[in-house]
Amino acid sequence: MQLRGTLLEPLPSAESRAGHPMTREQALMRLALSDYLTLTKPRIISLLLVTTLVPMYLASTTPPGGMLIFWTLLGGFLAAGGANTINQYFDRDIDHVMVRTRRRPLPSGRMTPDQVLAFGLALCILSFVQLWWTVNLLAALLAAAGIFYYLIIYTRLLKRSSTQNIVIGGGSGAIPPLVGWAAMTNEISLLPIFLFMIVFYWTPPHFWALALVRQKEYGAAGVPMLPVVAGARETHKQILLYSVLLALICFAPAFLGLLGPVYLALAVILNGIFLRQAWDIWREPTPKHIWRLYKYSLLYLALLFVAMGVDHLFYHGSGLAGDIALRLPF
Repeated sequence: MQLRGTLLEPLPSAESRAGHPMTREQALMRLALSDYLTLTKPRIISLLLVTTLVPMYLASTTPPGGMLIFWTLLGGFLAAGGANTINQYFDRDIDHVMVRTRRRPLPSGRMTPDQVLAFGLALCILSFVQLWWTVNLLAALLAAAGIFYYLIIYTRLLKRSSTQNIVIGGGSGAIPPLVGWAAMTNEISLLPIFLFMIVFYWTPPHFWALALVRQKEYGAAGVPMLPVVAGARETHKQILLYSVLLALICFAPAFLGLLGPVYLALAVILNGIFLRQAWDIWREPTPKHIWRLYKYSLLYLALLFVAMGVDHLFYHGSGLAGDIALRLPF
């Protein structure tokens, strides 16, 4: 018998690729590895890695080497995975309330708080050491800042105390573009700051759409998301306003010569769809429209960064970013 959601659920009877039944120990090991991977939230990390990788190409006319890409993305995975794991340790008292989180390893009882905390701390420490050793100190410090931002500023200070939790706390998810840029240049300049702002202003409409769908669950958990405190109609308005701000910020790098016309054309299309869906929520706030914006917002951010990469193949910018770079002695 095995602890997997209930005390009476039998061990899985799956077979290995060779066709031999798994032993009890193999089944337990597979479940344990699956739970540790689940703690890192790999689906969320995949989007963060896209926003890390593309800036590495934008930072130079010379493509990054394969090993630099590997070490940078590995460090980013470890940092984000460690932060996500410790976040679940902090939220262990409310995760069992929400349907989308109650099956996680900690609230389901498959892991203990000490196990989760130790694993999260190990990933965070390893990410800093690995990035410093294999990439550079600036990239390591930026990744560490993202961990601190997510765990302390967002999770501990804002999440349960303010409707601005997602607005201000969204800065943690906006740091990966800075890490990718720093990995290539060992500096921070104007373009990566705009990339930070794009992710920063993308976060509220993206997450408020989810909060509208899960409004009752957040209310039951005592998390003051905007729909819970200010109501659904105010949230619809804020989604539309932030979508407009997001579009304006997306266009700015092209008008400043940091990105080219290919990016601008694709950004107009992607933001046009985003704005239309935000307008549909304002005009007719049905669950269908809200859920559609949430799902599209995930695709939107990935495609927007891919558009930057495509643009870079044809256009390398005016050099303005390098002219005003904030060079740091690392």
